[in-house]
Amino acid sequence: MDSLLPTLYLSHGSPMTALQPGAAGAFFQRLGPALESCFGRPRAVLVLSAHTLTREPVLLAGAQHQAVHDFGGFPDELYTLRYDAPGAPELARQVQDLLQAADLPVHRVDQGGLDHGIWTPLRWAWPQADLPVLPLGFPPHWRPAQLFALGQALAPLAAQGVLVMGSGSLTHNLRKVFGDPQPALDAPEIDECAAFRQWIQARCAAADWEALFDYRRQAPSAELMHPTDEHWLPWYPAAGAAAPAATRPAGLRLHGSVTFGCLAMDAYAFGPVAGRLAAALG
Repeated sequence: MDSLLPTLYLSHGSPMTALQPGAAGAFFQRLGPALESCFGRPRAVLVLSAHTLTREPVLLAGAQHQAVHDFGGFPDELYTLRYDAPGAPELARQVQDLLQAADLPVHRVDQGGLDHGIWTPLRWAWPQADLPVLPLGFPPHWRPAQLFALGQALAPLAAQGVLVMGSGSLTHNLRKVFGDPQPALDAPEIDECAAFRQWIQARCAAADWEALFDYRRQAPSAELMHPTDEHWLPWYPAAGAAAPAATRPAGLRLHGSVTFGCLAMDAYAFGPVAGRLAAALG
């Protein structure tokens, strides 16, 4: 294991990505081997998912996890999929200490369970389900800057073999995804989605965090692309975890694709070694 890992933000998309990987699933399949070829096998992965939301930060510190099928109306085959990864209770105690040292509230519960925002990408990246996983539920009412600071408290983990990952969706307007008529899976990207994605990529490359913290007002079509922003918010702790106090990291897009014309599947890496991962992914 090298001394430092990048941190990641992944767009997990529809639960159907677990059955029909598409372009994003193919990226997830390359991601696990690319990380290991560059940095060695992670000790564990800590994940903040848009589908594990809590009033204050909560660590799911159970010794064993199962895939939670937190969705309805999909083919029966999807509900038979399992991802029974080990938990990381000792890491949970370490993370609890880090957050308490930063004067942040944190709770630890001896329970497991991986929502589809966690197990869908991990199913492709580490299909053997043998990498320990620690979910960290986060408060969706916290401001972007607060969530970035939450990530900064986790920054020591990147040098200790722990992969910190946020899982959401770079754009997430299900009213448009399930509109009447419903767009095709491979529908052309709408202009508003393209503008939002391009703005994020440019501001991220420039490490313009004042604009990124104020994305709701400054990003084009922000409210259309995120009527509610829980799928966008994991971006901030993921980025913050690559940034010790008083630093602002740039970010590098590792993958970009769009489903249904408006659901962006982009993935980003943060930190000084993000370029190595991008190069390994080609």
